[in-house]
Amino acid sequence: MTAAAQRAQQQIAARGAAAAQPKRGRGRPRKSQKPPVKVYFLGGLNEIGKNFTLYECQGDMVIVDCGLAFPDEEMLGVDLVIPDFTFVEKNREKIRGVVITHGHEDHIGAVPYLLKKLNVPVYGTALTIGLIESKLKEHNLTASAKLKVTPPGSHIKLGCFEVEFIHVNHSIADSVALALHTPAGVLVHTGDFKIDCTPEEGEMIDLCRFAELGKEGVLALLMDSTNAERPGYTQTEQTVNNSLDALFMRAEGKRIIVATFASSISRVQMIINCAVKYGRKVALSGRSMVNVMGIASELGYLDIPDGVLVDLNLINRYEPGQLVLITTGSQGEPMSALTRMAFSDHRQVAIGPGDFIILSARPIPGNEKTVGAVVDELLKQGCTVIYESMYEVHVSGHACQEELKLIHGLVKPRFFIPVHGEQKHLQKHAGLAMAMGMDRKDIFIGDIGNVLELHEDHMKQLAEVPAGSVMVDGLGVGDVGSVVLRDRKHLAEDGLIVAVCSIESETGHVAAGPDIVSRGFVYVRENEPLMEEARRVVYRALEDCANHRVRDWSDMKQSVKDELSKFLYRKTQRNPMILPIIMEV
Repeated sequence: MTAAAQRAQQQIAARGAAAAQPKRGRGRPRKSQKPPVKVYFLGGLNEIGKNFTLYECQGDMVIVDCGLAFPDEEMLGVDLVIPDFTFVEKNREKIRGVVITHGHEDHIGAVPYLLKKLNVPVYGTALTIGLIESKLKEHNLTASAKLKVTPPGSHIKLGCFEVEFIHVNHSIADSVALALHTPAGVLVHTGDFKIDCTPEEGEMIDLCRFAELGKEGVLALLMDSTNAERPGYTQTEQTVNNSLDALFMRAEGKRIIVATFASSISRVQMIINCAVKYGRKVALSGRSMVNVMGIASELGYLDIPDGVLVDLNLINRYEPGQLVLITTGSQGEPMSALTRMAFSDHRQVAIGPGDFIILSARPIPGNEKTVGAVVDELLKQGCTVIYESMYEVHVSGHACQEELKLIHGLVKPRFFIPVHGEQKHLQKHAGLAMAMGMDRKDIFIGDIGNVLELHEDHMKQLAEVPAGSVMVDGLGVGDVGSVVLRDRKHLAEDGLIVAVCSIESETGHVAAGPDIVSRGFVYVRENEPLMEEARRVVYRALEDCANHRVRDWSDMKQSVKDELSKFLYRKTQRNPMILPIIMEV
């Protein structure tokens, strides 16, 4: 080989070696140019209910679910609890729509209150939209609302978001998971789900689509954590079907009353099928039960043969063995139909030893005591009572550990966020993800108000936004806060004392009274000496103010409150709310 050829070969080798070297400085490979996507957790974390999540990418925002929660025992007089809409109101120009996963109250209950604040399109499956429409009628919002029926398998474009509806199994028909396709990547939001290979209604969950998304690449998975503490698999609805059939056979000659959730349409269908099989008529009891079944029947989700359904007012025309009553009240709610039956307060249904009662629902955490009280009362009336711990008359609508792991394995997300549960559920679910091989730093356990930025290169928490709970009491929304609740609790625990007195406008001395009115503190007729002494305490307090020329109304009232409070505590070891009323004459 000539010297020139050798030099040429050496130059080619040198260029190859240089190309193989990692580039530095300006030539270094750049990070991904994809934009981030933000997730705002405005409800549904560290609580059961009030699900409300907001996604943002490139200036577009999409809301997923808008549910309510029911008040706890501390929220005296409160009817409902809804999310705080302050942040979405501030960003109303960016909101492209609301997407609903299914028709349960904890996912649709706050929609009317949101639409009063901002009128944006609402997307959901046929049954979900039907249930929302019924709620909007109560709020006179149907004319202005933009409700869009979107079947499973559909894609909708909302700004830079393309939202895909994926069929899942749950305890209500027409439930979906969502795949949010964004410039940042794909986010999978499962909603409430379980894997049921033999559902009573519809098809099996679309596991194929979850697997396809996993192959294409998923940036983040947000998954239902309700049953994350339960090992194994959730049982199929067919288990309940078999149990109901056996119980109907056992209850021959007795009137059957089945209490279940009004939204459990497939469960109601099972009960109707059993009633038809054993030649019984069916009556519905409870406003929500009648309402939901009317919508489900109209939309074709409930099949009731002609002549099977009878009016509740006509049940006395039939023998007990010819009837099945389907009612609300499986959670022991104070005003529900079953509770009123148990305490002999129902206008149309009087129960007794000839009744065979099935509670086809598991008590929601916190409701065990009220359910137990109703069961006890039914037993006192001589009824036969069947509940979940005795027979398989209920199965959960949420996935257990093995199902959660299966979805996780199919989707293979870059980041994982457990949602829909209390802290113990979220922590347990995070543990399952780590058992599947996920790094702890790629898992986020959030709280209401948290904001998370997701990018294919990182996940980071941003500054919190306004979020929390707004209480609904009658027609008032948000006018009951911590101060009002504190006063209600004070009144409930210790009662009220009203001190009424008239004073002379010129001198400030007592002109008439004082009179003492007691409500919820002591029974006045049995405690006249105490009330008389209390009057003298108020009189002395006002005379002392007059002698010291104290004429400011607030100072005088405070003096009365202080003296009377000290006196009553010394005598009774109680602190009633004291309300002084002073009039000038």
